[in-house]
Parts: sequence; C-alpha cells; structure tokens
Amino acid sequence: MKSREIHLTAYPKTEPTAEHFIMVETDIGSPGEGQVLVANKFLSVDPYMRGRMSGVRTYIDPFALGAAMDGGAVGQVVESHNPNFKEGDWVNSMHGWREAYISDGAGLNKIDTTHIAPEDFLGIAGLTGMTAYVGLKRIIDLQAGDSVWISAGAGAVGSAAIQFSKAMGAKVVATAGGQDKVDYCLSIGADAAVDYKAADRLDKAVIEAMGGGVDAYFENVGGTHWTAALEVLKPKGRIAACGMIQRYNDPGAQITDNLTYIVGKSLRIGGFIVSDHFDLLPAFIGDLGKWMAEGKVTPRNTVMDGIENMPDAFIGLFSGANTGKMLVKV
Repeated sequence: MKSREIHLTAYPKTEPTAEHFIMVETDIGSPGEGQVLVANKFLSVDPYMRGRMSGVRTYIDPFALGAAMDGGAVGQVVESHNPNFKEGDWVNSMHGWREAYISDGAGLNKIDTTHIAPEDFLGIAGLTGMTAYVGLKRIIDLQAGDSVWISAGAGAVGSAAIQFSKAMGAKVVATAGGQDKVDYCLSIGADAAVDYKAADRLDKAVIEAMGGGVDAYFENVGGTHWTAALEVLKPKGRIAACGMIQRYNDPGAQITDNLTYIVGKSLRIGGFIVSDHFDLLPAFIGDLGKWMAEGKVTPRNTVMDGIENMPDAFIGLFSGANTGKMLVKV
C-alpha cells in the first residue's frame, strides 16, 4: 500500500518555511501476523514540534532529517491481524504526518467516539485539554474565586484553559490577537478579553479590562506577554509556564528586565511538561465529561484539508491562523 508522508529537509534557524518540508510517497506494504493497518483521518500540529526541529534534544528527541515526522493522529483500523483490534476501530497514536501506517499495536489507544468526535481526541479531549488541566489544577492550583489571565486565549490550550477556569469558578481575562479572536474568547466564557495587537501597554490594558491585578497567569506566549504578566500579577501570584511561542523562532529575543518582581511579589512559577503528569488523567477525563455534559466546555477546531497542507497548518500556528485546535483532515 502507498502512503504519503511529510519529511523535514533541514533544521530551521528562525521561522520554518515550506522549503523545510517535503512530501514523499512510500510503500508501507501489508500488515502481517499481529499487525494492523491504520488509515489516519485527522493529524495534529502543535507548537512543541518547533523545538523538535532544532536538531538537539530538549525533553524529547529531535525530528530526524529525511524521515517521516511524527505527532498526534487519530485514524481507523482498515485491516487487522491483531486480536486486540478489529476493522473500524478508532485509534489515536503518535504516527502523524502520514496518511497510513502499519503497527503491531504498541502505542495505539482505542478511543470511544460515541459521545466525543474523533478529532477532539487530538484537542480538548486529548493532550491539548490535558495540558490546560494540568496547568490550572496542579501548577496554579486554581481555586473558585481566583482571577486568572490566559494568554493565547483563542489557541488550542488557551481556549481549553478559559473554559476549564470558568468551570472551576474563576474569573478570567484572556489575551488574543485580533477582534475576532477577542470575541471568540468572550463567547466561550472569558469575563474580559484584550486584543494585544491593539494595546499600547499590554499590562495596563489587562488591568483595566480586569479591574485590577490577577492571582494567576497561564503562560503560552512568553516575550512581551511574560513581561506584562509580572506587572499584572498580585503578590503571591502563581504562573503555569506552558509554552513561550513568541521566542520559538527568535532565540535572540531580549529577556525581560523586570524579573525582580519574582522576588518582590513572592511569585511562584512552575514550568511543566504534560507527560510528567499523567497521574491526573482519570481526574481530567472525569471532570471533562462532567463539564461537557453540563455544556460548560465546547470544542473548537480549525481544520485544513489534505496531508499536503501539514506544513502550512504548522507554520500557521506562529501567525495565529488557528482558532482553537489546528488540525489537518487527511
């Protein structure tokens, strides 16, 4: 069987471009004893993948040049010689950036699509939602009545964090780029939202929108947002440092000069990788199911069609091309 897949051709030094990727058609063969053939239906692109394009190991190995990339994917089993899977089963895996693959079952997880759409297992019901949950529950320890600033509020993790925060009883201010995204943040429950592209002073704009400082900050952006957050946080404020996308393509960007607030305000900062917190998975699934049943959480995806558009979908993350989770439909 033929399958198209995306390879990385070189490690980008700044922002990736289409020239860093190439689509290759390969013969993956047929499944043997104990194996399954899976046709991917939806593929995920995520900001963390930019770190894997650096050519060095961080908390995960870099992508290999000239080889199929990987990432989150959901697909269906189309042929099975493995007793644990049958034809038609929906599975998620890390075998993304390709149309189909053969597996012995290792790393495949069957998913129940009765009440949750398959693609949402890559978004709000998957690692994206889990990331928001860990940051709020464990790193920030968000409590009812707290005020929290969610950066990149219209993005995948940010939009989940807004909805989860409201379900947990917090007051939320979000930042996003453009009035349409500000409106989206408000539509999913944010009490206030700021267009950072239109703000002369981001810290003052957030304080004005919120009517004061905040108890906690969910860090997705870094750079100018990080600088502003240290101004806006109240004494003994908490930060969940999830991602700093503004710096991913600009390693020479200046570091904020107001770090003394960390000491002066007795701030607590926790960086985290979601895979270190899988012990929270049962609680996440339980709370998410309850919140969705109550109508407090609604998924939102931006979907591009065709595996050939995987590079464009990924690059679009850095210009804010997505509202909610960015996916590619195969």
